[in-house]
Amino acid sequence: MSGLFQVPWSDYRSDLFDALGRTVSYTVVSFVGAVLLGLAVALLRLNRAWPARIIAAVYTEVFKNVPLLAIIFLTYFGLASAGIRLDVFTAGCLSLIVFYAAYLSEIFRSAISGVHAGQTEAGEALGLGRVGIFAHVVLPQAVRQALPGTNTMLVDLLKSTSLLVTVSAAELMSEGRLITSATFRALEVYLVISAVYFALCYPLSQLLLLLERKVRAGVPLSPWRRRRVRAARALLAADLDAGANRKEAAV
Repeated sequence: MSGLFQVPWSDYRSDLFDALGRTVSYTVVSFVGAVLLGLAVALLRLNRAWPARIIAAVYTEVFKNVPLLAIIFLTYFGLASAGIRLDVFTAGCLSLIVFYAAYLSEIFRSAISGVHAGQTEAGEALGLGRVGIFAHVVLPQAVRQALPGTNTMLVDLLKSTSLLVTVSAAELMSEGRLITSATFRALEVYLVISAVYFALCYPLSQLLLLLERKVRAGVPLSPWRRRRVRAARALLAADLDAGANRKEAAV
């Protein structure tokens, strides 16, 4: 093992940090796009119009059953042969978005369908419209149910950015391949790259697990919701104090 670590890593430190930044950029942009597209597809699957449901179902089944690597090649090389040339970042993000949106749409559809119909009826009784019911009644409850699967997809997406090495996307795996070509130390280089991925994915998965536990416990996460909870608790405490004072006065 004494001869294992012989790569001059200090020479590649700045390149590795640049590659790490690109990996994070691919992950963030692709995940946000996949969530938005996945939610749209999920709503189409739940639409009353059958053409919308069929289109969404076809999209979901196609991209769930085609390998991500094939989608990357189709997006970067296939579209280029058809005259549509995308830069590496756009092609990489687009590939990840359309692939993971198919899985996220199923997670979101299941979560939305899992909200009891009585919740919608309660919203209608309060005079809320369809948009208001979905935004204020259905969606907050669906988020709690969708969170575990969504968190898993985020970590998986981060790991899948390594497949973009096939189009020289300049992310971590691409940088590892360049360092290997320069040093011929494949074992050492890919061990280090694997360790970097672990250092990214493990803390992220633990943070997401903590977030999931807080949401399931009903802990308010947004500042405005925390303010509303504090105000409600203050009003409840004031009512309890007033009731106790009335009892003492009556005695």
